[in-house]
Amino acid sequence: MALLSGQRVLVTGPAGQIAFPLAEFLARDNEVWGIARFGDPAGRERCEKAGIRTRIVDLAAPDWSDLPEQFDYVLHLAIFQQPGYDFDRALRVNAEGTGLLMSRFRRAKACLVMSTCSVYLPPEDPRHLVLETDPLGTIEQPFSPTYPASKIAQEGVARMAAREWELPTTIARMNVSYGTNGGLPAMQVDLLLANQPIDLVAGRESLTSPIHQDDINEQTAGLLAAASAPATVVNWGGDEGCGVREYCDYLGERVGKRPVYREVEIGITHTVTENTLRKQLVGDCRVGWRDGMRRMVEARYSDLAR
Repeated sequence: MALLSGQRVLVTGPAGQIAFPLAEFLARDNEVWGIARFGDPAGRERCEKAGIRTRIVDLAAPDWSDLPEQFDYVLHLAIFQQPGYDFDRALRVNAEGTGLLMSRFRRAKACLVMSTCSVYLPPEDPRHLVLETDPLGTIEQPFSPTYPASKIAQEGVARMAAREWELPTTIARMNVSYGTNGGLPAMQVDLLLANQPIDLVAGRESLTSPIHQDDINEQTAGLLAAASAPATVVNWGGDEGCGVREYCDYLGERVGKRPVYREVEIGITHTVTENTLRKQLVGDCRVGWRDGMRRMVEARYSDLAR
């Protein structure tokens, strides 16, 4: 397992669900800086307490003057993911912001750009293992209609930047992530506890490849080592595919609640990823989804965990 030590690392969006525990993990052995708008002062304070040096930077109109000239590695995890149809703002942050970031720190050893499996056109067969070369496309997402299109645009900008500045880059398409700091499975537990239904797309089996935060943390250095120009594009999901109903039933058992499912026309369309390339680059995952979700429940809902 590759490790980072003694490096200066820039993390965008360090207060986020994935980014905070990753930045905290890296800060043990590296000089980690985190940039964001930090609209919530508590999020910035939490980062500082974890040993992350924070600065306020808006990627839509960045001012880099309060940052060091050089970073060894850049981890770009910040995203614009909000309700509504402001495609202009989504493209300005997710796509243009990525280009501005990579241009400014083009002399880094490597850059990791976090993308999403939402860029894939959902396959007709939900059991199809989605490859990095499968068709891309957008469908409406209920939580953020602008998200899939702007992330496809982000990937295009990142690919151009990697070639133009010969900046070794990995574009990692994240599947369902989860851990002590949250994620979709944690949100679904919250729905269970509030006696609210869990939405699934009507007429389609919902299957996914969940990945635990511990595996994300440990695989990051390897994905940076695999960076290249032109960019390396890789799926980032867990080794065990499973159904959303299957893992939600399991979570319900852990907190003593029976899930209620509601079929909707517009919902999150999940995919199961083919992870052969990721395994070749960084090895197998260490955390199975049952063990990981049990640990998540015990950490976040200790008074209810069974």
